[in-house]
Parts: sequence; structure tokens; C-alpha cells
Amino acid sequence: MPIRSRFMASLTPILLLLSAFCFPLGLVLPLMRMEKLFFFEETPSLVDIVSGLYGAGEWGLTAIVSIFSFIFPAMKLFLLYLIAFGATPRHRLRFLSALGKWSMMDVMLVALVVFAAKTSGVATVAALPGLWFFAAATALSAFAAMTIERVSRPA
Repeated sequence: MPIRSRFMASLTPILLLLSAFCFPLGLVLPLMRMEKLFFFEETPSLVDIVSGLYGAGEWGLTAIVSIFSFIFPAMKLFLLYLIAFGATPRHRLRFLSALGKWSMMDVMLVALVVFAAKTSGVATVAALPGLWFFAAATALSAFAAMTIERVSRPA
């Protein structure tokens, strides 16, 4: 095995471990701080947002946000572990890449909310660690998928 492939193969478990560490933190830590009228402040996490949607009876939004926030990223991470450690065939990478295309959806939606709030002047919004951990988990799992794909490519 060439040196580059060995390096990529040894990098994969580290990326997966870091992603598995960041993902739950991204779900439970506050995503953003919203200040309205200088008196009211909210710091919701992704779990808080989903439970708030559920409590408000927004079943469709609850399902969509849950699928793109919890289920898709968790499935992607689980599949990456299975592929990286040989528990499932590498041809599943095609399915994984299709799944990965949707994994940054949440980060993009939160960024749009932050942008809309800042430009409307209604509230001041700042990104908090939850957003950064969620984005890091997504990026790290994407890099892990790339390393697995490069190692599994025929020479």
C-alpha cells in the first residue's frame, strides 16, 4: 500500500472519532443567541428547536428537521464506521455520498436564519458552539468519507 493510502487509512479513524464526539455536542449545545429588544435572550439547541416544534404541533417541520438533523447525520456516521472497519462492503459508498449531500442542510438553514435576523434588524443573532460542533461533525464525516473512498479506489 502506498504511503499516501496508509496515511489516509490511518486518518479515517481519527476523523470518525472526532465526528462522533462533535455530533452529539452539536445537537445539545446552544446553536445561536438571539437578543430581541435588548431584554429578551434565547439560546436554543437543536434538540430544543425540535421539541419546541413538536410542542407547537408542527408535525411536518418536526419530522423534516429531525430527519435532516438527527437521522441522516447519524446514519451517515454509522455507515462510515461500518465501511471503515470492514463490517459492510465498500460499494455502499454510493449510498453514503447520496446521504452526505443532505447532511449540511441544517447548518445552511441556521445560517439563513442568522442572516435573516441580522439583516431585518429585528434581533441580534450570534452563532454559538452548538452550530460550530454540528458543522465540524458534518465536515469531519465528509472528510472521513473522502479518505475511505480514496483508500478503496483501485490503483
